[in-house]
Amino acid sequence: MAINETPLWWYNQIIKEKRMSITKAKKIYFVGVGGIGMSAIARYTLTTGKEVAGSDLKSSAVTKQLEKEGIKINYSQVAENITDDIDLIVYSASVPVSNPELCVAKEKGIKTATYGEALGMIFNVKKGIAICGTHGKSTVTAMTGAVLEDGDLDPSVLVGSIVPRYQGNLRVGKGEIFVAEACEYRKNFISLYPQIIALNNIELDHTDYYENVEKMKDAFAEFCEHLPTNGVLFANGDSKETREVAQRIQTQKPNVQIFYFGKNNQNDFYFQNFETEKGKTIFDVFHQEKNLGKFVLKVPGEINALNALVAVAIGVYFGIDIQKIKMSLENFSGIWRRFEVKGEYRGALIISDYAHHPTAVKETLKAAKEFYPNKRIVAIFQPHQHNRLRGLYNDFVCAFDFADQIILSEIYDVTGREEKEDQNISSCDLARDIEKHNPKLAGKVAYTENLSETMQLIKEKVCSDDVVLIMGAGDIFEIADELVKEK
Repeated sequence: MAINETPLWWYNQIIKEKRMSITKAKKIYFVGVGGIGMSAIARYTLTTGKEVAGSDLKSSAVTKQLEKEGIKINYSQVAENITDDIDLIVYSASVPVSNPELCVAKEKGIKTATYGEALGMIFNVKKGIAICGTHGKSTVTAMTGAVLEDGDLDPSVLVGSIVPRYQGNLRVGKGEIFVAEACEYRKNFISLYPQIIALNNIELDHTDYYENVEKMKDAFAEFCEHLPTNGVLFANGDSKETREVAQRIQTQKPNVQIFYFGKNNQNDFYFQNFETEKGKTIFDVFHQEKNLGKFVLKVPGEINALNALVAVAIGVYFGIDIQKIKMSLENFSGIWRRFEVKGEYRGALIISDYAHHPTAVKETLKAAKEFYPNKRIVAIFQPHQHNRLRGLYNDFVCAFDFADQIILSEIYDVTGREEKEDQNISSCDLARDIEKHNPKLAGKVAYTENLSETMQLIKEKVCSDDVVLIMGAGDIFEIADELVKEK
């Protein structure tokens, strides 16, 4: 099936005005340019011939690469950075309104746009496919981009991670399709008007913004309402929350096509016969009871089989040959900080992962146990944000059952997203309660006050032939990089 031709009439006037500003802008400045999504938009605008500059509080591998590509970056955010020749300022959702650069932009009357609005400016003029949900967005976006590229559709793809295939987080194609990761934080996705949405799952997260899962469901439903009358929604049929959102859309927009995916054979697309064999993930995919054959992945776990299923469903929708889809997914080697094998340290395998939600932590540890059944799994975890640990505390306590040894570093403090009342919780509390919850882990859970202590404890605890899984959305990944350098 080919994607429907759809007019742009459903864009609201605000989006039109914002879109015009990025089209006409000659110089664009990004506040928080080192963010993974922000850097992708900066790259995209650079490819269109704009003059691009930006700021960030910290140098990183991302900012260094942007500088190599010709983007000037200031490592202080001061009023003097904002010159009169700047036409548009794009800022990250994590940037406070008191930011000096934003304040002076307002004084000068320079147009501003959030990250989500800026993404909408470039996404909404294409035939957009938005990948959303609490978990798996980056992997599904990268997998879908690969399938469509290998299916000769030449898409543009924007991913919230680094994709080896693109040597970055962005692919600029000549085709009409734009695949983008759509982030739910502070409803960043609300400025996107896609023709296709893939809704992976809905679980409570970003507890500094969403009070409960009902608020999150409302946000995803509001986003899915952006589909045009002839749009398409791929929804996880195994998730109660996702089904409820899909049913709302079915009621409000009965002409929207809805396809369900999951493990359950009542879904339109489902997988069965899952197994792990010699470092490969193998499963059968069915489309409305028709067996599409065996699929093989290099990345582990049922969670990645489910991620791949979304890419399969979208590939089938576009009429891509099933053998091309199979080959594309078999060649998929993963993305940055998503079960990323970094190398070895004294004979132990070092893996870096972005998992920072209890479900992601649990599924990542489960996948490691399945992939390496005869090895000791050492979990190194840095909670991301005090509010998240507090809001999802009981789930975190139960998330480490597949680990054999655990080291918990102190909570990563997210600038601008922490409240004083949340500061009285610690990784030390979590370490104590994990041992209470799971007697087999008694004496096997350690707490460290900082990354230096974490590194030292890893060197003391880790043995040859261990699998060391380093998880978190903060700066814990730097430990993985350092360990493999030492060998």
